[in-house]
Amino acid sequence: MKRALVVSLAALLAFPAATSAGGGITVYAAASLAQVLPRIDRAPRYSFAGSDQLALQIQQGAPADIYAAASPKYPELLYHSGLVAKPVVFATNKLVVIVPRSNPGHVRSVYDLRRSGLRVVIGDKSVPIGSYTRQILDTLGITADVAKNVVSEETDVKGIVAKVALGEADAGFVYLTDAKAVATKVRVVPLPGWAQPPVRYELAVVKASGNQKAARAFVKKVLSARGRQLLKRAGFGLPKPAER
Repeated sequence: MKRALVVSLAALLAFPAATSAGGGITVYAAASLAQVLPRIDRAPRYSFAGSDQLALQIQQGAPADIYAAASPKYPELLYHSGLVAKPVVFATNKLVVIVPRSNPGHVRSVYDLRRSGLRVVIGDKSVPIGSYTRQILDTLGITADVAKNVVSEETDVKGIVAKVALGEADAGFVYLTDAKAVATKVRVVPLPGWAQPPVRYELAVVKASGNQKAARAFVKKVLSARGRQLLKRAGFGLPKPAER
């Protein structure tokens, strides 16, 4: 009995929690998509977490029908491993710096983050937001100076947003769409356009899914005119036909 309980608890901890408004397929998606995907389709079960964590879960046999990531890296890896169908780009994004509404660190520019004493939160290097942040810091030439002020490396973008919104950090690097969702709690410090890395979101049908028809229908909904309109309204960019 005790062994069975331990196994059950391990199983619960192995996969991210899912939310559902009507059953059906299960969608594993990047945390930055938590607001918009349920607006496009309320029926699926959704599990939102870091793209890397979700990819690992799918590799381990998690019961996902769709995988949507904040970077092409993991969908392409799963595709070339034969675990998902060919991924498609469905949205783009940009990085910004957010600060608490009161801006106690007096951050007006990304270059201010070099100032000693500031508390900066970034994403872990294994997740897309962390990788993109490191790219833009390298491009700006301020990686070492900002690294001295990093107090936390979060496993998904929601963790960064929460720390800044609660005043536990003076600044954090997030996606523009995440900043928009908490506009009453944070201020946005734009990043130079010339330094922005290309941020592309991809989704794919998991080959092991037993709901292939429903999964493909979900992809069509995301790529539909309505889906694109909702993505745009949430602050996402839309890929050109050639990118898709």
